[in-house]
This record gives sequence, C-alpha cells and structure tokens, in this order.
Amino acid sequence: MLRRVAAVSLVLGLAGPLPAAAQSVSKDVSAAPAGTYALEPAHSQLLFSIAHLGLTDYYGRFDRLSGALNFDPKAPEKSSVSVAIDTSSVDTPSGGINDELKGTVFGIRAFPTATFKSTSVTRTGPDTGRMDGTLTIKGVTKPVSLDVVFSGGEEDPLNGDFALGFKATGTIKRTDFGLTGMEWEPLVGDDVSLIIQAMFERRKD
Repeated sequence: MLRRVAAVSLVLGLAGPLPAAAQSVSKDVSAAPAGTYALEPAHSQLLFSIAHLGLTDYYGRFDRLSGALNFDPKAPEKSSVSVAIDTSSVDTPSGGINDELKGTVFGIRAFPTATFKSTSVTRTGPDTGRMDGTLTIKGVTKPVSLDVVFSGGEEDPLNGDFALGFKATGTIKRTDFGLTGMEWEPLVGDDVSLIIQAMFERRKD
C-alpha cells in the first residue's frame, strides 16, 4: 500500500499541479459577457429517461451535440439557443437497444440530426427561466418547454474562454414524434424526460 501511495504521489508530482477547483463562478447573469457562445460538446450532455414496466426509469443519452447561444446578460429573455443532436450517437447500456434506436426508432440514415431552436425565454427568477422552442425529430416539429437554471459563469481555466453553464429539464411524448414500432414498445411509457447539462464558451477576441 505504501508503495502504491508513493507511486501515485510521484506521478502527480511529475504531471504538475492540476487546475484548482472553480472558485470564481458567478451566478449573477448580468455579469457575464454578451455575445455568441458555442456549445462545448465535451462537457455538455443530453440524457433521456423512460418508464420501463412502470417499475424503473431507463436512461440513455446522446453523445454528440453542437449548437450556439446568443446571450444578452442585460435582458436574458432576449437570448436564443439552437442545438443539433447527432441521432447516431444515442447510447444506452444495451447494444441491442442501441441498434433498434438507431434503426427503427430514430431512422438515423434518413434523419441523422434532431434539432432544438428556442422561440422565447421567460425569466422566472434571478437564475431561472422557462425556454419555449421547437424540437424536430424524424422530420416532425413540435413545441417544447424547458425549465432552465443558470449554473453560473466564469473564465475557463483550461483555455481562458468565458464559459456559461445551464441545467434544463423537460418532458416530451415519444408518439408525438413517431418514435414507435420497436419490439419492446408495450413495455415502456409514452413520456420521455429530458435532462440537459449545457456548457457554452465565448472565445476571446
């Protein structure tokens, strides 16, 4: 055990100090720089869950996202977001389910991308809001509302860009978008819960 501890200490020492935990995150929306921010895909996640047999919630995610945020800190309700989701990046704990999601459910060859575009933002608190928009899946476009929390903003210590973080949740009905026809459809619910962690970065001029 002592040898293992020593080895870990040596490796950390040779690697140099890691960036300190974020201490400068500001929850003050008005303090963030205005402008266009790009979605940071390595630190953004779109998870979904659906009831299975009425007993458990089954989770999955999409691993590849892109998008942009036009941010107005003085009037956040004037901000707008657009996001593209690579449907071939859907991922669950089951390889068989992944194959069926890519084929029967999302039809990734014909519909490789799903999109969300905001249409309005309503501020509900100092760091909360409701974002209404349109979600397009398999060529079907429906209105969607998301409850959004501003997690804060700070300069990214890894690259110096200014970063903003958001959490969002919402619910859609899979049958509204034609997400049907799978062998296990009778075993799952219609409501799909969305959980979004989004990090946007504004490059330095």
